[in-house]
Amino acid sequence: MIDLTPTELERYRRQMMLPNFGEMAQKRLKSATVLVTGVGGLGGTAALYLAVAGVGKLILVRGGDLRLDDMNRQVLMTDDWVNKPRVLKAKETLQAINPDVQIEAVFDYITKDNVDSLVQSADMALDCAHNFAERDLLNEACVRWRKPMVEAAMDGMEAYLTTIIPGVTPCLSCLFPEKPVWDKRAFSVLGAVSGTLACLTALEAVKLITGFSQPLLSQLLTIDLHRMEFAKRRSYRDRECPVCGNNAPWRYSCSKQVETTSNCK
Repeated sequence: MIDLTPTELERYRRQMMLPNFGEMAQKRLKSATVLVTGVGGLGGTAALYLAVAGVGKLILVRGGDLRLDDMNRQVLMTDDWVNKPRVLKAKETLQAINPDVQIEAVFDYITKDNVDSLVQSADMALDCAHNFAERDLLNEACVRWRKPMVEAAMDGMEAYLTTIIPGVTPCLSCLFPEKPVWDKRAFSVLGAVSGTLACLTALEAVKLITGFSQPLLSQLLTIDLHRMEFAKRRSYRDRECPVCGNNAPWRYSCSKQVETTSNCK
């Protein structure tokens, strides 16, 4: 496992004081590569807290340029960057905050052509895309390549969060077999709401990587910030799910990379 430098030992000293964390958990973070999709108010802020926690490498994926109406929530951005590729600014900001973290910026959306290579390049993914087309592609690839995924989404003052372990927990298709209509240009958003969810999303990733605390497995956290109500709802795998169910295609086409897990048959 990768050793920590004297600078890193000092930088992360306060979090290594946490019970069950310590230097070993920090080394696990440094050894991890995390894919973050939809690097905006949710994904960008989650990436920020992964960077300051000391995740070794972040792969940031987001197409499109920064718009002025993004600025109420996208904390990695600056006003002079409007009309420029936001993912490049996200890389620049994160690199300035923590130069010890490797940052790869992919100026593109999640597509059928790139999703497999991106997922294979990472140890886990954060699903923060702004539409279900990208979310479904990422979910399918994570199931196919047996990579954990933290699933997070918000709309207005409401949000949900869960962690998906292929073959163990429900996948996104189990949770939402019918996809809601999602207007990426018209959804309402308050920056503090996306920021709240982003912090919880980053925390789920840190828990999963380090094992220092229990993530949300087969539990869907629902959040109503109008009322400050948080609830955990038990979720179940659909054995007939076309993505992760008993007859899903990946069960019959597992590659050598996938065969490292006991659930691959």
